[in-house]
Amino acid sequence: MTDLATHLPVLQVVVPMLLAPLVVLMRPRGLAWATATAGSVMALLIAVNLAAAVLGGADVRYELGGWSAPYGIALRVDAFSALLLLIVTGASSAALLAARRSIDNAIEPHRQPLFYAAWLLALAGLAGILVSADAFNIFVFMEISSLASYILIAGGPDRRALPAVFKYLIMGTIGATFYLIGVGLVYMMTGTLNLADMELRIHEVADQRPILVAAGFITVGLALKAALFPLHVWLPNAYTYAPHAVTVFLAACATKVSLYVLMRFDFVVFQQNLAGHEAQFAAFLMPLAVLAILVGSAVALFENNIKRLLAYSSVAQIGYILLGASMVSVAGLSAGILHMFNHALAKGALFLAVMCLATRFAGLDLKRLAGAARAMPWTMAALVLAGLSLIGVPGTAGFISKWYLITAALDEGALGIFLVAVVVAGSLMAVVYIWRIVEAAWFAEPASAEGAPDIDPPREAPVMMLIVTWVVALANVGFGLATGTQRELAERAAGALLGNLP
Repeated sequence: MTDLATHLPVLQVVVPMLLAPLVVLMRPRGLAWATATAGSVMALLIAVNLAAAVLGGADVRYELGGWSAPYGIALRVDAFSALLLLIVTGASSAALLAARRSIDNAIEPHRQPLFYAAWLLALAGLAGILVSADAFNIFVFMEISSLASYILIAGGPDRRALPAVFKYLIMGTIGATFYLIGVGLVYMMTGTLNLADMELRIHEVADQRPILVAAGFITVGLALKAALFPLHVWLPNAYTYAPHAVTVFLAACATKVSLYVLMRFDFVVFQQNLAGHEAQFAAFLMPLAVLAILVGSAVALFENNIKRLLAYSSVAQIGYILLGASMVSVAGLSAGILHMFNHALAKGALFLAVMCLATRFAGLDLKRLAGAARAMPWTMAALVLAGLSLIGVPGTAGFISKWYLITAALDEGALGIFLVAVVVAGSLMAVVYIWRIVEAAWFAEPASAEGAPDIDPPREAPVMMLIVTWVVALANVGFGLATGTQRELAERAAGALLGNLP
């Protein structure tokens, strides 16, 4: 690796973090957007280079100040974190590239530099979680990303975002507190915060009861942050009332980063050192994953606001990811990790299409969107394509991960038949709630002037917004046909997480 390449893990965090205070000083507002977008695209390029380095050889490691762990701060990028970095930076870049017109309409000009600064801090925090090899630094970056996310969600014109973000703040604070208590207990028993060192020292602890309590605190805390059913109550309103660009960004990646930390702790730190913890992990998470798929999909069937409908769909998709992880097998975990990537593509494209619709329609209820496809055929076509990927239609990215999930479930014997039925039932319910959107937009007649577009004569979304939406929508087909890169990263990540289990 070249001298610059060796610094890529730290640059992944430093670039957006250093640009955040610079953006605050930017005038006029277009310059703030351009700087934030450039920083996000730069972070994406760094993530691509890190993924290429991981695919080409060993994990990428970096020691700040040359101090080796556990005495210094260590950064590490492996297959799992490389895949999630692609999701986070890709979602941020796509949202910013598409969102200038939407943000101009939603955020007052004098507040936009502060908004973009918070965006970059959220990006830096999420990236920092993924590259950190230290449990306490993960907490620090978790708080940076959370605080910035609260600002982003509350930054729009919809005052209903304020109670939504307050609920998110309370739940997020409880989750972070539980995580910190768990890390404190582990540190008390092992004397280290470095994850690799922690993994080696836990089995030497004579009294395992504090470690078991720590595992409970950390699992519940991260489940809160990840919106795992039934701890998802903050998510629907946060996604619904946030500015549309923020929803694109956070829906694609925020909960997945918490799931990453949950899997990293449970598979690497706890399951390899606590006897029987893999059975406890499966017994705790598998029923919740099944309920998330069924309940989240069922609630989405009856929602009339398209953003709220897709938010409950995200609750169900988190269930698919954890269903794969709860099988505690390489095949199941590979399917769950792969679904992180594929769901990010599908949900990112869906919310980008929603952002396009919002430029021409004042309301996002299905009744108000009646006949929207006649006004915005390209936007609705992209939404349908992304919806097919969410359902898991062959030829799309969503099909690949669901097929892997079904294959892994069939290895579970009689239980596997039930799990396959759950996956199929969830997909069929996805057909129904995506069809409700299609039916309203393509086949329904506006009953009155109230059902027609409220903003200007009907026409397509701004060109840049539409182009980005279609790029992400077509990526669902591209990654559904060319599965090599993301599949290899997911399989390598699953193998590394489970490699030392008895």
